[in-house]
Amino acid sequence: MEKRARVLIDCKDEKGLVYKISQLFYNKDLNIDNNREYVDKENGRFFMRTIVTGSFEVNTLLSELQAITPTDAHVRIIEPKPKKIVLMATKESHALGDILIRHVEGELNATVECVISNHSALESLVRRFDIPFFHIEAEGFTREEHEESVMKVINKFDFDYIVLAKYMRILTPHFVEQYTHKVINIHHSFLPAFIGANPYKQAYERGVKTIGATAHYVTNDLDEGPIISQDVIPVNHRQTWRDMQRSGRDCEKMVLSRALDLVLNDRVFVNGNKTVIF
Repeated sequence: MEKRARVLIDCKDEKGLVYKISQLFYNKDLNIDNNREYVDKENGRFFMRTIVTGSFEVNTLLSELQAITPTDAHVRIIEPKPKKIVLMATKESHALGDILIRHVEGELNATVECVISNHSALESLVRRFDIPFFHIEAEGFTREEHEESVMKVINKFDFDYIVLAKYMRILTPHFVEQYTHKVINIHHSFLPAFIGANPYKQAYERGVKTIGATAHYVTNDLDEGPIISQDVIPVNHRQTWRDMQRSGRDCEKMVLSRALDLVLNDRVFVNGNKTVIF
């Protein structure tokens, strides 16, 4: 039976990789529908994303690709289907609401498994979409105690990514380490500018003429994880920081939406603290 798959390869660069991989596909009578590759010359890393169609067995193809690529190769064969995501939020509704609307309209290549929040403010919004909502109170608990409760809920679900849709809490190293490169955050500034709390106020006080938003993977370095998507909008001296905050919300929604589209369609490779995007 003919099927389709995304083949993702990340490895040490060496001569002839594209030729050997393409020849393998040809010999197996697989059609290459789309192919992109990139070499990070500074670090000697090779990245390749290929869409193939034809008759193949995933484990066999995986073994054959591993046999012709360097020993450090990370090879993935992914048959296209919607991913599963867990959303985390606090009180702001714009990013969460945008994702939920895209989900119900069929524009999000994923199913939303649940929403987790440290406040109950967004429960009525989430319930309208018939999605499970979990309010896990943080007040009166240590950060570690609260996160243990959150992880117990998260781990009940089969999921691919955790999306922080304006989840306004700093995650502990223990939490981040449990879900390496699986947690995506939307930060309300054009990183690396204005890291941390209230970047709109920081931007206003600095007198900037543009503000922006950044979607990135979460690491233990606050707001410094690999960047997936960014954008900016103009502002001027007449705007207060709260005006900038209101204007910035649309930018945040669009940046997070673009980032999710890239990640959910397997277009993003993590390359150290950067990303390669096809």
